[in-house]
Amino acid sequence: GGGVFQGWAGGYPEIVKENELFERYYRELGIVPAGEWGAFMAALREPLPATLRITGYRSHAKEILHCLKEKYFKELQNLEVDGQKVEMPQSLSWYPEELAWHTNLSRKILRKSPQLEKFHQFLVSETECGNISRQEAVSMIPPLLLNVNPHHKILDMCAAPGSKTAQLIEMLHADMNVPFPKGFVIANDVDNKRCYLLVHQAKRLNSPCIMVVNHDASSIPNLQIDVDGRKEVLFYDRILCDVPCSGDGTMRKNIDVWKKWTTQNSLQLHGLQLRIATRGVEQLAEGGRMVYSTCSLNPIENEAVIASLLEKSQGALELADVSSELPGLKRMPGITKWKVMLKDGQWFEEWKDVPSNRQTQIRPTMFPVKDEEKLKAMNLERCLRILPHHQNTGGFFVAVLIKKSPMPWNKRQPKVHQKLPQRTGDTEVTAANSDNNSECITEEPTLAENEESKTVQELQNSDTEQSKKEGVCGPPPSKKMKLFGFKEDPFVFLPEDDPLFLPIQKFYALDPSFPKMNLLTRTQEGKKRQLYMVSKELRNVLLNNSEKMKVINTGIKVWSRNSDGEQFGCAFRLAQEGIYTLYPFLHARIISVCIEDVKILLTQENPFLSKFSSETQKKVKDMAMGSIVLKYDPDPEKPDDLQCPIVLCGWQGKTSLRAFVPKNERLHYLRMMGVEVFKAKRKEEESESKTEEEGQHRLAQTEEGMDVEDKEHDLVTKMEAEIGEESSHSPVESSAMEVENKIEDLDQSSKNANSHVSQESKNADTSNVKD
Repeated sequence: GGGVFQGWAGGYPEIVKENELFERYYRELGIVPAGEWGAFMAALREPLPATLRITGYRSHAKEILHCLKEKYFKELQNLEVDGQKVEMPQSLSWYPEELAWHTNLSRKILRKSPQLEKFHQFLVSETECGNISRQEAVSMIPPLLLNVNPHHKILDMCAAPGSKTAQLIEMLHADMNVPFPKGFVIANDVDNKRCYLLVHQAKRLNSPCIMVVNHDASSIPNLQIDVDGRKEVLFYDRILCDVPCSGDGTMRKNIDVWKKWTTQNSLQLHGLQLRIATRGVEQLAEGGRMVYSTCSLNPIENEAVIASLLEKSQGALELADVSSELPGLKRMPGITKWKVMLKDGQWFEEWKDVPSNRQTQIRPTMFPVKDEEKLKAMNLERCLRILPHHQNTGGFFVAVLIKKSPMPWNKRQPKVHQKLPQRTGDTEVTAANSDNNSECITEEPTLAENEESKTVQELQNSDTEQSKKEGVCGPPPSKKMKLFGFKEDPFVFLPEDDPLFLPIQKFYALDPSFPKMNLLTRTQEGKKRQLYMVSKELRNVLLNNSEKMKVINTGIKVWSRNSDGEQFGCAFRLAQEGIYTLYPFLHARIISVCIEDVKILLTQENPFLSKFSSETQKKVKDMAMGSIVLKYDPDPEKPDDLQCPIVLCGWQGKTSLRAFVPKNERLHYLRMMGVEVFKAKRKEEESESKTEEEGQHRLAQTEEGMDVEDKEHDLVTKMEAEIGEESSHSPVESSAMEVENKIEDLDQSSKNANSHVSQESKNADTSNVKD
């Protein structure tokens, strides 16, 4: 009965998978259908299958899917590991377009088995590039039920470690031809350290529409945006409210839950969950959708929170019927009757039965609504609970709420007085800090109110206003901010007349429509090392709220300073991570290359021009030295060749042409072209003769200085044992360094030739955050 499953259990034989109180509690509540209890408990004792998701918006998704099915999955056929047959991976029937898969391979087996080494390396490498995410199956459900469109403003309230955030970013970029969708994701987490993990996850997707902030979700401040010269409160079209929970749905993965489980955990979390959910619906736009979710099976953390929220909303909220969404997903309806149990096993059916000495532990909101009519109107059965034995997953709970009108406590408040207590720089702009509906939020501020608010802010901190005028969005001045986490560098937008921009504009022949106002740096003084880009909408948020919120990271790197770059006509070279955003605006420095040229660029360190096709040599001949774009367009008449476009950043020297692409991205492109990258051996020592641009880029590396991203790198690598859930984005939590020890280092420049790849590699190596 201990559930010890040798070879596949992930190394937890000492933990006995029994908990009498857990069984008594859930048997009594009846969340498992009659006759299924044995199957339910047996499933909980089995290790969780590994699941992965292919990044859907990338043009390469189809190629990756094809590669997985035709190559790696076929190699798993008839394979035995530790005497046990490996089952063929299966696609999740309810996830769209076969983009999510599960396999009975545990992470331990994937890492240790020599037969699976090639598959393991594929997963690690593709994860680093952002093409695959290791994510628990049930965790994929909430973003799908949000029904996100590319124009939606989205808040992810408790976002770390970031796999759901990554899904939301994908949905914004549903059309790859639109570099700047109108929507954005603000991803928040209360834990400063976990915010850097979140940044690392989001960065793989290279989006200019994501901002990571660090706040207590239950009191996340109201943000303002400028609408036609008028300040308005920012309301979100979609909110993901995946709250902290007791996590008893994760027993298959977090084995500790077996011995630590008690009802006390859920009783302690209920109040916080309700406050976060309340704060969420306050910030939701009318007609907007909020998904509340937990990885717990407990009604105290689930239906009780939703029922309490619906009751105090007085009709402003309703539960959406999502029974027809995600066909193929097996689910149980929400329950309407439950009881409350203390950790000593004592049950209470009603609030009036709770003795006064227990009334701090047990709250009235934990009990079901007694009024049958009210209860019926709530439609709690529209919630959905996922049970582990129904489709071999973890346990999960989801409720989808629609906001029909402003929250009643917002309507009742006199508007003019709302803003005055919100001092500039005060991070504690609490909105939902109690259970008694005393929140003070303005749903629809008037113009006069905004003017008054603005005057107060100017009187209290004119320096902040001056900074905003200069496009500087610094961290809030509050001393409380500096007590935890890094002191973040400011976000400084490039001024309209910045002399830095003209040479860039000229060198790359930027389109007149290029939104240069969206360029920012992280240095207020001294040399600007990196140029980042955000969408117009996030620029609006940054400029109007820097005194209210602690922004950890936003923007995608588009240019990096090149030492002595001026001699090539421009001090900034293109950065690979931002090239797909930037490419539509470039009209110069672009060379079309054939697939054979791409293979040379990706497999050779610094190939001479003579190695390339005659067409490419002709194009390069008349072009000045410096940073270039190498573009591959598929030929429909050659169906065996790669059928998706590739855009690479490169450097043209006097006698050679090279690609500046991070190693895992190189491996990705080569795999998609059918080049075997596993068996390659390391190169011999580099030849002593170096071309002039290699020396020049080595110099660039030393001059680059420590970028703000190094902070994230340092911190993420320290987090090995600290994070739970799908904390590492890797399907097999292994650093890229493991791969480097086994396959050819196709790009020596990542070590010795240029700061761009050097920095990218640093970021890539941060995947080793667990195990």
